[in-house]
Amino acid sequence: MATIYDLKPRFQALLRPVCGALARAGVTANQVTVAAALLSVAGGGAILWRPEARWPLLLLPAVLFLRMALNAIDGMLAREHDMKSPLGAVLNELGDVIADAALYLPLAAVPGVAAWPVVGLVMAGILVEMTGVVGLQIGASRRYDGPVGKSDRAFVFGLVAFLLGIGIGAGAWIDVLLGLALALSGFTVVNRAGKALAEAEGSGQ
Repeated sequence: MATIYDLKPRFQALLRPVCGALARAGVTANQVTVAAALLSVAGGGAILWRPEARWPLLLLPAVLFLRMALNAIDGMLAREHDMKSPLGAVLNELGDVIADAALYLPLAAVPGVAAWPVVGLVMAGILVEMTGVVGLQIGASRRYDGPVGKSDRAFVFGLVAFLLGIGIGAGAWIDVLLGLALALSGFTVVNRAGKALAEAEGSGQ
């Protein structure tokens, strides 16, 4: 099923020159991973600090874009510049979950935004990514199947933040949008689990 993640190869191609420059400068994949998590904490902290202000909300899409760029770069550094490590794998998975929570949960503090869909989608995101990682435990690959993966959640939350930031009032539209993403996240868990099981069975595990 199509997902924003499918655009990753093109995005990586655009970032490859930057990745090469960072590698030559001695920047490691793990440093980039940690930087992405810290950026997310700062972005979410700005919303939590001034939940009634528009500028932190307008900043969120930019933070998300930069975070996605850093996530792509750390992967390329690891694969293409011989920086893979067990620590890097741990930081990559934990960093994504921490970054999601730090960036998105503060939206529940914005006046007029109901907490349940925000918290629900963040929790669903953790289950989605956990299901993706479980594939490795059963002899399959790390699964990134959609329809709602990390990039898709970022788009949904970024859109909500942008619309709020330009002055569109909070209301039922947020509940509907996030509720739909939440339902599709449930389907994503089932889809990833099914694809992982099929892959593992096909490889004789």
